[in-house]
Amino acid sequence: MEQRNNVTEFVLLGLTQNPQGQKILFLVFLLIYIVTVVGNLLIVMTVVVSPTLDAPIYFFLGYLSFMDAVYSTTVTPNMIIDLFYEKKAITFQACLIQLFVEHLFGGTEILLLVVMAYDGYVVICKPLHYMMIMNQGVCVLLLMVTWVGGFVHAVLHLLFVYNLPFCGPNVIDHFCCDMYPLLKLACTDTYVIGLSVIANDGATRVVIFMLLLISYGVILQSLRNLSQEGRRKALSTCGSHIIVVVLFFVRCIFMYVRPPSTLPIDKFLTVFYTVFTPVLNPLIYTLRNAEMKNAMKKLWTRKRK
Repeated sequence: MEQRNNVTEFVLLGLTQNPQGQKILFLVFLLIYIVTVVGNLLIVMTVVVSPTLDAPIYFFLGYLSFMDAVYSTTVTPNMIIDLFYEKKAITFQACLIQLFVEHLFGGTEILLLVVMAYDGYVVICKPLHYMMIMNQGVCVLLLMVTWVGGFVHAVLHLLFVYNLPFCGPNVIDHFCCDMYPLLKLACTDTYVIGLSVIANDGATRVVIFMLLLISYGVILQSLRNLSQEGRRKALSTCGSHIIVVVLFFVRCIFMYVRPPSTLPIDKFLTVFYTVFTPVLNPLIYTLRNAEMKNAMKKLWTRKRK
């Protein structure tokens, strides 16, 4: 760290300063966190153990659940613990780590949703060649690409912030470290970096979101060639994907497409992404997928015997 950076820690204001509100949030977030971890790990275990869930889509779904469980564990516990402290301080290094982890998992999950959309396209539009196209080697390669893409995305954010001078204010009106609140505290003109963030976050998310919507449009158009049972199953799977994609991208686009600024609603949108999205993803996929529900029933029935 350069000497011009006089800030060794940041003070987070959190979601609320009201003691009663903090107690309520503690109970709510703790319950959601437990449900998130247990629910996601249950899906991972079901995909690993159940022989009927050997299709690539369940491989990716299991990995999505694993990512949600790990990501929730890297963010939510700190937020829950901070609700007990009047002063919510985080060191400069810990802030950078938090920023890196947030964008590593966020970028990786975006690419994983693209891969899952591609898998849905192949299974519906090219069913006869599905297992040849989406073989095990291809699935692993696609998974590695998502991690590499997420890593590059996170490193860019880390480099943006690491080289900024922080020499005065260190209070962040947020419960975690994020790009725009940090740019606001920097003792230099961050206009160019702000535009870079819009390009790296906002523009890429808009393009990917539009491509995903177009791909799902093509998939839905192809459903006319399927039987009624095949159409019902495909609609259930695609419906789950579309719900998750919309929930994920609308928040990201709102936060990163606009000019660099911080709004009071930002931290509540971040709560939705960091706390609620990891628990909604498995619920949406599981409740709308008959094969997953049947596999989970068989797994627990077998455990009880």
